[in-house]
Amino acid sequence: MTAAVMPRVRGGQRRFDPGPYMFLLPALVPIAIFSVLPLVEGIYLGFTDANVGLNVDLSPNWFDNYVRLLGNDLFWQSFQIGIIWALSTTALQYVLGLGLALLLEQRLRFLWLARTLVLVPWAMPPVVVAIMWRLVYQPDIGLLNQTLRGIGIPIGELNWLADFNTAFPAVIVVGTWAGMAQTTVALVAGLKGIPHELHEAAASDGATAVQRFRFITWPQLRPVTDAIVSLDFIWNFNSFGLVYVLTEGGPGGKTMVPALFAYNESFKYGHFGYAAAMGNVMVLVVLACLFVYLRGRRGTA
Repeated sequence: MTAAVMPRVRGGQRRFDPGPYMFLLPALVPIAIFSVLPLVEGIYLGFTDANVGLNVDLSPNWFDNYVRLLGNDLFWQSFQIGIIWALSTTALQYVLGLGLALLLEQRLRFLWLARTLVLVPWAMPPVVVAIMWRLVYQPDIGLLNQTLRGIGIPIGELNWLADFNTAFPAVIVVGTWAGMAQTTVALVAGLKGIPHELHEAAASDGATAVQRFRFITWPQLRPVTDAIVSLDFIWNFNSFGLVYVLTEGGPGGKTMVPALFAYNESFKYGHFGYAAAMGNVMVLVVLACLFVYLRGRRGTA
């Protein structure tokens, strides 16, 4: 491959041949146009005073947006909510996804149907999931309240998404349900990569199921765990559509995650530069959290 790309010429030097790299262009061009360029433009806008309107001056204001962010208590409150939301949802997705993956690896009747149903939340758009769960949480005719009344719990007409005490936990439940499918699929793939000989040898030595999980399954799943937990945290922290449709950040900002806060600043108030600065800070915080997590995991290896 090296010889094909850099063929030998006189004097032992290699001549660069761009031919093989041309095959990468169909994949690299869309990535550059739809991912790299918007990312660079977003970073640049964070250092400008861009606002809604025509012929807007995009001259740099350098760190003015970030200095303004330091004094915005509402933004940092949304960050606290976003971190709690991302950590809680990611942890629940992993724990429940791991339990479901272990269950799907057992010899059960109608296993094919169970594996198909697991993928249903993944196949549904977040907006559709949010609308469906809004109907479940309806205070008068919602499935949840009707079920609780049917078993004798005097719930009344509790509005789960509008009550200060229940809105945030209710949104976490929806986020966990919506994102558990991809975690389960990844863990099932990880379980299939564990050699059966390891479990058979441990069982022949008298190891219990709990011991086999602790000393074989759990260590073997470590690479998959690191990857899916990191991805889930990024997806959950940047989640927007699900929370927007469910609560729009209410009641009283109890579910105002950072992505929703930046969206309001940008498209509701027209402060594009300020919102871009928020996005840049969000990226840095996510990278810092992932660095701490992966560094800690490496230290326990």
